[in-house]
Amino acid sequence: MSSTELPGVRAAAAAVAPTVSTVRVAEGERLRSVELPGLTLTVRSRPSRRPGLPPALFVHGLGGSSQNWTALMPLLEDAVDCEALDLPGFGDSPPPDDGNYSVTGHARAVIRLLDAQGRGPAHLFGNSLGGAVATRVAAVRPDLVRTLTLVSPALPEIRVQRSAAPTALLALPGVASLFARLTRDWSAEDRTRGVMALCYGDPARVSDTGFRDAVAEMERRLELPYFWDAMARSARGIVDAYTLGGQHGLWRQAERVLAPTQLVYGGRDQLVSFRMARRASAAFRDARLLTLPDAGHVAMMEYPEAVAQAFRELLDECGGS
Repeated sequence: MSSTELPGVRAAAAAVAPTVSTVRVAEGERLRSVELPGLTLTVRSRPSRRPGLPPALFVHGLGGSSQNWTALMPLLEDAVDCEALDLPGFGDSPPPDDGNYSVTGHARAVIRLLDAQGRGPAHLFGNSLGGAVATRVAAVRPDLVRTLTLVSPALPEIRVQRSAAPTALLALPGVASLFARLTRDWSAEDRTRGVMALCYGDPARVSDTGFRDAVAEMERRLELPYFWDAMARSARGIVDAYTLGGQHGLWRQAERVLAPTQLVYGGRDQLVSFRMARRASAAFRDARLLTLPDAGHVAMMEYPEAVAQAFRELLDECGGS
């Protein structure tokens, strides 16, 4: 049996590879670097169609980047002032000086960015890991969050889907370096196809151009010396957050969220179980639920129009601000 045929290796390597993106800087987007003490964050933005729009901040998932929101942001540029960040160690943001990749560490980065820019309260969006981060931000700093939109948030599950287990394996010491060695001969095209199969309800929705751009981004990210470390430590942070109880538990923090919340779940999600939609709807005190039967883990990339419409309805309910 070859190394690439070892049980779980192919699924695991796909699970920890960068979430499929499209282009590095789409038309109308701008990138800038924000220097904070011990932290440098890359922020992707789109100029608003008119001044004075309320701010919105988008937080990506494990292995992703601010590019994961490129399809959604243009659909909202007349309603909110859109910014998406690269979490520390992902996208174009370097690792944090303190090496803290926990959910709390990522949440602290979001809070520090909002505080430094004076952009709170903001409409906060989060996908997967970013959903857990956004939930924690909304719970501990309600003054910074106007509304919360969570796409397949990584909230603790008692029975994790089998297809999601390899991501948890990455948290074990030495596993990331093992994956790197076992898959060093894999092509960027194979890795990208694996990511699409894992994250999309229907990988055929990705255009040829989108696939080529995703392969180029895969190649770039795998060359970063800290890539596997950032992935492993962030995966460990998710596992640790799943095991926390008491006031620091994510479900307990979800119950503390005051902001109106829009939940989005995909029926074909292989990483966050569709059955968690009901529990999340009950946990968040002011929740609305959008279910997309054909969507996978990244509905904002697969069905951006539906996600945008759900947010607009949430915005209308909140008085348009």
